Amino acid sequence: MTSNTQMKQLVLVGVTAAFATLAFLGTTVIRIPIPASGGYFNLGDTFVMAAALLYGPLVGGLVGAIGPAMADALGFPQFILATAVVKGVEGILIGLIVGSRRRPWRAVIALAAGVLVLVGGYYLFEAYLYPLLARRIPFFGVTDAAAALAEVVPNLLQGGISAVIAFGIWKILARSSKG
Repeated sequence: MTSNTQMKQLVLVGVTAAFATLAFLGTTVIRIPIPASGGYFNLGDTFVMAAALLYGPLVGGLVGAIGPAMADALGFPQFILATAVVKGVEGILIGLIVGSRRRPWRAVIALAAGVLVLVGGYYLFEAYLYPLLARRIPFFGVTDAAAALAEVVPNLLQGGISAVIAFGIWKILARSSKG
């Protein structure tokens, strides 16, 4: 392996760690409870989305799976599984859709897809998968279809606000890296 390749890998590890930390902080600093499900509104998705736009699907997926899931470990461990999967897929999908050309219209489509993954993914976990798992593992008996439905609008708001902020971060950092 060349030193140039090693340097690029080291930079990607550092970027992933930095964005995972920002996603962790964005998830823990602003926590607005959603009483119906025991979940909470936060802005951690901002950094998952921004990482995916800036650095692609691998970094976006890792940031999504690590930072917000670690935040759930602080008081909301029942949501770690859903968070790691949903936000990991969110980061991967955004990175794949925006691609290497990273045009603004692709970023908007990628972010919209990410919001759909966020909303749909949590709905599927909370309405179907967690109740199914709770039959054998009571730890997952924290939500049901009604609670999942009550989270749709807050999750749309969370995703939408995060997408707008992430788009702004992407525009600023993409412009500054060009020159």
